[in-house]
Amino acid sequence: MVEIPEHLRKRAEEARAKAEAAKGGSTADVVEATEAVTDAPSENPNSGDEKIPAHLLDRGVPASKQPPTKDPSIISPSQTGPQAGEGPDGHNQRLLTVVKAGSIQDVKTTPTDKVHVWPHLLIAEFLAALAITLFTTLFSIVVNAPLLELADFNRTPNPSKAPWYFLGLQELLTMFHPMVAGVTIPGMGIFLLIMAPFIDKNPSNKPEHRKFAISLMTVHLMFWAVLVMIGSFFRGPGFNFVFPWEGGLFFEL
Repeated sequence: MVEIPEHLRKRAEEARAKAEAAKGGSTADVVEATEAVTDAPSENPNSGDEKIPAHLLDRGVPASKQPPTKDPSIISPSQTGPQAGEGPDGHNQRLLTVVKAGSIQDVKTTPTDKVHVWPHLLIAEFLAALAITLFTTLFSIVVNAPLLELADFNRTPNPSKAPWYFLGLQELLTMFHPMVAGVTIPGMGIFLLIMAPFIDKNPSNKPEHRKFAISLMTVHLMFWAVLVMIGSFFRGPGFNFVFPWEGGLFFEL
């Protein structure tokens, strides 16, 4: 075992004597006990006849029992009340603790545009699918389907138009060769849409920051929408170009 040095043991006994005198006696008793302990010869062989300095002994006296000072910067507990300078049982020690850095720092998460696939994204898509299904069901109940009579190969309807979602392609067939209208132009459009994320790599979702991608998609949609509208409202018998206010409206759902 490690032996406690004699001078440290001596200081512990002095502090214990002062604490007992402070609890059981007045200020005069504390001073007398302090003087009696300090007058005792030191048993530390390294210290000789040295005594503990007075300013260090004064620190052992409770702050509530120290005489008032004239220094305005130092406020004695006796001037402000017994609870201002005393802790539990008249002691004035300070308690220290370790506070983790994370509990006092105001850390804010950087906002991102990423969401979890489950449950956030899939729930939103499922609710959107339910809304579209409900709308389609109600629309089919209110509006009757435009079904025609059975097809007669001896009587071809004039004009003969494809469904609206294929009318743009049918309109291209009246302007270009089938290879160009059916393969080249649609293939170029699909290829540009596939390459758009690799050409415009800006992660921002603001329109002013994604001019290339928004312009490309706008041109694609407007090009196809114009072809569909021309095939729906401006094509009459023989799929010839007519104005609807002159030759009538040849459009069916």
